[in-house]
Amino acid sequence: MADSQREQELLETAKEVQLGNYRPAPFVLTRGQGCRVEDVAGRSYLDLSGGIAVLSVGHAHPRLTQAIADQAARLMHVSNLFYNDRAIELAHELVQRTSLGKVFFANSGTEANEAMIKLARRVHHDRGDTERTELVATLGSFHGRTMGALSVTGQKKYHVGMNPLIPGVHHVPYNDLDALRSAVSDRTAAVILEPVQAEGGIIVGETAYMQGVRKLCDETGALMLLDEVQTGYGRTGRFLAAEWSDVVPDACSLAKGIAGGFPLGAMVVSDSFANGLPPGSHASTFGGNALACAAGLAVLQIFDDEHLIQRASETGAHLGRRLEQLTDCESVVEARGLGLLRGVAMAPDVDPIGVLAAVRERGVLATLAGGTVLRVVPPLIATTSEIDEGIDVVQAVLKNPPRK
Repeated sequence: MADSQREQELLETAKEVQLGNYRPAPFVLTRGQGCRVEDVAGRSYLDLSGGIAVLSVGHAHPRLTQAIADQAARLMHVSNLFYNDRAIELAHELVQRTSLGKVFFANSGTEANEAMIKLARRVHHDRGDTERTELVATLGSFHGRTMGALSVTGQKKYHVGMNPLIPGVHHVPYNDLDALRSAVSDRTAAVILEPVQAEGGIIVGETAYMQGVRKLCDETGALMLLDEVQTGYGRTGRFLAAEWSDVVPDACSLAKGIAGGFPLGAMVVSDSFANGLPPGSHASTFGGNALACAAGLAVLQIFDDEHLIQRASETGAHLGRRLEQLTDCESVVEARGLGLLRGVAMAPDVDPIGVLAAVRERGVLATLAGGTVLRVVPPLIATTSEIDEGIDVVQAVLKNPPRK
């Protein structure tokens, strides 16, 4: 059977058996190596989408795949009724790298954000301040799809058909400290925000704003919760994006790049709130299983040995310069981002979906953020030559882009 025929059969089967809540590109990927993937029909693509910032060490990194294979043959899962060595080792690494105090493992970013929301409410409850249940979040934010995380997500398009959401959530404009001050009260349990609004369009939090949020939370007693799901793990050129503003949160969520593609998430909590979720208050059956944590440890070892956070900073600066050059195109409004979390905002008359398709047809994979921003989040192992190869294609498309 011809590979192209096999691919068409798979696409037809997918429509029959998979729920239609996604709109995947019309091809079927089957293998990857480094920054490249290949579909069933044999076409190769340069992957600048990075699995939406998940593939921190690229596709099929030999050390990561070996670590997963070795651990699978040793111990996969025992539940959190028992300690496992890999979870302890990974938690120790995260504490060392974040300067926070304790770790809770989950399976995804949205679960890590749910844990932070529950932490904030439980902390105030246990202090006797049972009326302090409200949350302040930002417009344009994205925190996940479960009901708590969805409730603090500041984009109404994700709320359609999902109401009623959890009560007591207030949304204010991002990078607007005055608006935040007006919203925080003695009923506010926590402020939750992203250091960079990734899904919202690659909007970078200003240093004065981030530091102002920290000060406001200190003054009012609200917890400062940072969603570092997409911005953390070296993506911006620092282990946490909060480091750019010299801010330490009360808790932060991690996922995406944490295990290089293996499902894993984490909440890291400051020592001040290390006892905020006592036994029985929260749990995750699969969270912190030995296999996922072995993958997480391998990723950190690769980070250290290959200097990937420094590389993300240096390669990210190169990517930033290349994207700034695209602003010469009338179809590009602005280049945005930090490190290897970057994007270009396209003009209102440009067809974003058409641009994605045109880039794909030329062998490059990217994604959209905020509807009109072409997002570039390659693996942290990407080279400047791979960046140039991909951005050359993007530039060619944006010089004469599909129009609405």
